[in-house]
Amino acid sequence: MHLRRFQQFLYQEYAVGVLLIIAAVLAMIAANSPLAGLYDLFLQTPVRFAIGPLDIHKPMLLWINDGLMAIFFLLIGLEVKYEVMKGDLSTPAQIALPGFAALGGMVIPALIYAALNFTDPVAIKGWAIPAATDIAFAVGILALLGKRVPPALKVFLLALAILDDLGAIIIIALFYTSDLSIASMVLGSIFVGMLAILNRMGVTKTSPYLIIGALLWICVLKSGVHATLAGVILALTIPLDLRDSRGRSPLKKLQHQLHGKVNYFILPIFAFANAGLELTAEQVATLADPIPLGIMLGLFVGKQLGVFSFCWLAIKTGLAKMPPNTNWLQLYGLAMLCGIGFTMSLFIGSLAFENDPQFLSTDRIGILAGSFLSAVVGYLVLHKAGSKQQTS
Repeated sequence: MHLRRFQQFLYQEYAVGVLLIIAAVLAMIAANSPLAGLYDLFLQTPVRFAIGPLDIHKPMLLWINDGLMAIFFLLIGLEVKYEVMKGDLSTPAQIALPGFAALGGMVIPALIYAALNFTDPVAIKGWAIPAATDIAFAVGILALLGKRVPPALKVFLLALAILDDLGAIIIIALFYTSDLSIASMVLGSIFVGMLAILNRMGVTKTSPYLIIGALLWICVLKSGVHATLAGVILALTIPLDLRDSRGRSPLKKLQHQLHGKVNYFILPIFAFANAGLELTAEQVATLADPIPLGIMLGLFVGKQLGVFSFCWLAIKTGLAKMPPNTNWLQLYGLAMLCGIGFTMSLFIGSLAFENDPQFLSTDRIGILAGSFLSAVVGYLVLHKAGSKQQTS
């Protein structure tokens, strides 16, 4: 009986959010206890992979952020491709409202952060940190609200989050790229061509794609472009409309295989590795500093302002339609939930301040504070909005 309940729990939408919370709490406990030394030792443990002239030597933290997160971005790429070709983003009418919402939810938080940090050439690198939304947490909150949230609002959030992730991918590619290696980029381009040939030849087995994708990841890692983008490139070459010998779409098959691994292993590991923040009185006091304050206000104020105002303008001007069976208060509550940055914000923060580690702890407190406020207040607003709808 207990095993059955546990299995049902794992397949519920809010399970991923709960696991991320547990991972973050464990990281905070580890960083603020006698285990802090072991926690740091784990993150800095050197891991080396070498074959002939190929030598990849990185601490465990970077293997998690560059390696495991590439698999996460592979799943994101698969979901984006499916939704654009077959799903909730396949027509202009479907993409209009979440498109405006995602745009506002990236622009306004970034502007708020930049307004507080534009004079500091190092701090301004973190402008994109509050522009991200953590879909696992946001969907988890909606699941906790149950029937108080109409299905159309959940679909809208998923579409918005997919476009938000796509925006994050573009930002990473354009703004968080270091010195480029032409040789690695040329070799990577050859592997991209091989993936395209596999697609054109109608290859439905996923193993050839994954093998070449692993080689592409190495090239992208060595090129100076962030390695996680290899996952997105690989995803775009996986066939959707073809069928294997068992009648399955290769894209849907791989998406199904990765979903559990990413949600129940990769994301919690990432949260554990990146959420560890030593909370001292001095550290808490830094919340008023420009970087954490800009992140907190960007997430808690900028996200709700950007998402809701852009939705309001799009609906009032007739460019988009309100999700069916929803009201303005529910849309506002959803906009607040978009301020839960957590996973993606931590990831972008690790890129922004990769060469300035002294800022990695200050950005985390802003991310945690902004995400916490957005989750709590967003839940309360949606709970109240759902109560009003049920009694009306």
